Amino acid sequence: MKAISKISYIFLVTLITSACQKQLDLDPDGRITMDEVFSDYNRTRGYLNSCYGYAPAPNMDRASFTDEAQDADDAIANSKFTIWYAGSITSSSFPTYSVDGNPWIDLYEGIRKCNVFLENIQTATVYVSEEEKNGWIAQAHTLRALYYLQLIKRYGGVPIFDKPLEIDHDFSMDRRASFSEVVQFILNDCDAALAVPATRDGFSWQIYENQFGKMSRAVAYAIKSQAITYAASPLWSDGTFTWEDATRINAEALAQCLANDYRLFDVQPGADVAQNAYALYFITSSDDERAVDKETIYQLGEQMAVWRDAGMPTNPGMDRSGPGPTQDLIDSYEMANGEPAILGYEDADRLKPIINPASGYNENDPYTGRDPRFYASIYYNGAPRNLGGGSGRTVETFVGGADGISSNDRKHTRTGYYMRKFNNHRSGQNNSADGAIRLFRLAELYLNFAEAAYQSAGPDVTITEGNLSMSARDAVNAVRARAKMPPLPAGLSNEDFERRYRNERRIELAFEEHRYFDVRRWKILSETDKFVTGMRIQKQGETLAYSRFKLRNRNSFSDKYLLYPIDQDEVNKIFNLTGENWQNPGWLD
Repeated sequence: MKAISKISYIFLVTLITSACQKQLDLDPDGRITMDEVFSDYNRTRGYLNSCYGYAPAPNMDRASFTDEAQDADDAIANSKFTIWYAGSITSSSFPTYSVDGNPWIDLYEGIRKCNVFLENIQTATVYVSEEEKNGWIAQAHTLRALYYLQLIKRYGGVPIFDKPLEIDHDFSMDRRASFSEVVQFILNDCDAALAVPATRDGFSWQIYENQFGKMSRAVAYAIKSQAITYAASPLWSDGTFTWEDATRINAEALAQCLANDYRLFDVQPGADVAQNAYALYFITSSDDERAVDKETIYQLGEQMAVWRDAGMPTNPGMDRSGPGPTQDLIDSYEMANGEPAILGYEDADRLKPIINPASGYNENDPYTGRDPRFYASIYYNGAPRNLGGGSGRTVETFVGGADGISSNDRKHTRTGYYMRKFNNHRSGQNNSADGAIRLFRLAELYLNFAEAAYQSAGPDVTITEGNLSMSARDAVNAVRARAKMPPLPAGLSNEDFERRYRNERRIELAFEEHRYFDVRRWKILSETDKFVTGMRIQKQGETLAYSRFKLRNRNSFSDKYLLYPIDQDEVNKIFNLTGENWQNPGWLD
């Protein structure tokens, strides 16, 4: 896929055709002009609808590009995971092996369409109330902010285009804006959207019938929350935005969502449906007009087929076991009493854990008494495959077991574990009932606020914003309470709180793509991704022997992997135009 030059082509040909010939963004056959589009109610709405759909959807496979999982496809020569783990990636080959390819083109196409809409709607003759018209404008601003956020998470600073380009646009004058400049643009777009009244036809909090996936006020606040949290983080902090700024913006976002009926999902399931409310949330549809699911802010991805694409070999019709949770991730789950099970490791290979004596963790019975989110997220040896007894069975990951560990094919776990999160135990070939990853949900806003608040004021200082009166520790404890976990204690130092906070974020948001971006913005990629560990279990009669092991070293932890590369051919073209090298560090082929 081409990056810069294709963008230039899109802007110079497609967009300029729109600007000069006033045609709809269709094949250039002259069937309809842009004036005709923006003079008709249905056509105008149709053009706005065409601005949607350009952001990459979250994917569970991204877990295998982090220390959350080792993918079973590493048994296949030249699979994307084999090549990634080997570090054999160039700027040219990156789209082939990345979980979402090279989304630069699609994101800029979405931005272009938003710009066309925002320019034409200002002088549109369409017969529509000012209230609804302003609501359309708010959606376009929010969409554009969303697309820029997805760009900077991956590429860092990018060029900002806030209007359609003219036919004589001088591309040699374009430049990459800084990360902070783009964040300011994102915040301005969201604020412009939020300035529109919160009415049904304006820019609403509510999602009405047939509006699933529509931009809303909560989405604008979620975009602001994530953008400012990233901007204040070590990778991107340049003094433009402080943790105090991030605290203020996050506090407002969280306060506004809480004041408008957003709540952590806490519906208690029947024993034969899911283990707990956390497990139920991830197999519950968010397309319910917020009748039951009041936590989801925006779901971009579609329903997954975990039973098939991250299944166990005993699942009829399964294709691959996919991302196998690592022992490193398992160790991060606390005990149900709120104590960390593992305090660290005696050795560099993380095979000799330092056990917390206050936790009750037993190396010979390691899966008993853990955080309830462990049981909702992980299939481990002895886990019930089905709930409700009767026809159920237990998972066998021991060597030689029905779901046993193996390094020879893509249908068996590499690590001794399988992913359970998003998987409805009733799912299968004739009944795909698995869940979807949410791009934004309320738990993230709690955690973003907590991160900013402890950095700016400390763990226990109460921050007041509107109806919100909460400390960083309070915010983390709200997320833990939903999981039925004890609160974090008061009086933790900033260093200790940061360790507990980052662990909480790792657990709560596991397999939802956050880990990939978090370790990068915190600049700890080289600490987390050099290698991962697993658990091999040998069964001797009725006795189980547990043995930790280290998987092969990875070579995808250097600083170049902090960012996506821009395709080198396109970088060369920009260099010839501007004399500037737009390539991200480390990606010169």
